[in-house]
Amino acid sequence: MRILVADDDPMVREVVRRYLERDGLEVIETGDGPATAAALARGEIDLAVLDVMMPRPDGIDLCRAVRSGPHPNTPIILLTALGEEDDRVIGLQAGADDYVTKPFSPRELALRVASVLRRSHPVRRDEPTLRGGTVEVRQSARIATVAGAQIDLTAREFDLLAFLLANQRRVFSRDELLAQVWGWSFGDLSTVTVHVKRLRAKLGDAHRIDTVWGRGYAWDRDHAD
Repeated sequence: MRILVADDDPMVREVVRRYLERDGLEVIETGDGPATAAALARGEIDLAVLDVMMPRPDGIDLCRAVRSGPHPNTPIILLTALGEEDDRVIGLQAGADDYVTKPFSPRELALRVASVLRRSHPVRRDEPTLRGGTVEVRQSARIATVAGAQIDLTAREFDLLAFLLANQRRVFSRDELLAQVWGWSFGDLSTVTVHVKRLRAKLGDAHRIDTVWGRGYAWDRDHAD
């Protein structure tokens, strides 16, 4: 698989490239916004690692462009500065699938890349179709529809929707969703909040993601007996 690593620091690109190539991945490097935009526009990559602090267009600008462009389902991991919560939240709102804060462990980033790739390029197997109201998720094909019309979801949005539909009316805390959907034992809980908000917006009036105050989220909880 082909991974785009975009960072204006050549040392960062070199270290990340070496770790990803050890995992058998092909790596393309870019060092500025325009070159990265051109690489993304070609649609020949399986995942992009984008630095938020690159000269404009920066990682967040590029993430927004991808989500509104011809290849909206390209998985994206953002590299953000340590402690810059605003960057993380804005990046997730822009459509990023994941983020890693600098300074970071190259091995951790490689593991995050592998995790997102598994979710966005799963091994096809026979899995049941999930339904909730007019929302339908075909897990094997990774297709989600509302009233028969397909909607574009990122890998994490799809996984979150499928998990909620498979566990309707059960309440899950943000910690539990972070563990079950993201596979993280720790992390920024705003990741879950932002993804729920994005998913609600994409599903429109068909969404049944209820907030259970003080506890978490559930699909169709308000209609429980």
